[in-house]
Amino acid sequence: MIHHLSTNHRSSPLGITRGQSGVTLIELMIVVVIIAILTAIAYPSYSRYVIRSKRVAAKSALLLVADRQEQFMGNNKRYAASLTELGFAADALAVDDNGESVTAGASDHIYTLTISDSSAITFTVEAAPQGAQAAGDTDCGTLSLNHAGARGQTGSADNCW
Repeated sequence: MIHHLSTNHRSSPLGITRGQSGVTLIELMIVVVIIAILTAIAYPSYSRYVIRSKRVAAKSALLLVADRQEQFMGNNKRYAASLTELGFAADALAVDDNGESVTAGASDHIYTLTISDSSAITFTVEAAPQGAQAAGDTDCGTLSLNHAGARGQTGSADNCW
């Protein structure tokens, strides 16, 4: 018995028949759906991570101001009423992504710090989110730190600090 190979069904060394080449529309749609599902899961998680990392810059700046307030208290027997008394360039201190001080009008600032309540024996410094940070960080909102070390926020979240 002699078997004849049909020219339509010759196999390549990789096992692919000549009639099969490329990707079908169904296979392409499956890949697109998988990518869409992964993106739908990963993007919100990434966005929350970015917001939290930028919040760290604000917390660092708040701690810096509180530290300078304590130094000022040790030298002057009272807390400073303004950020300029503490050696900052302006009373509205702006902070960028890296926690560096920038001008309040800078396009890359993410928080603005102010001393909101100050007396000889008390102070509260606040960091208000700006721009995209304000829109994305509604759970925490404005962060605050006072003379006693009490930390607060205007939002309803529990884990802002």
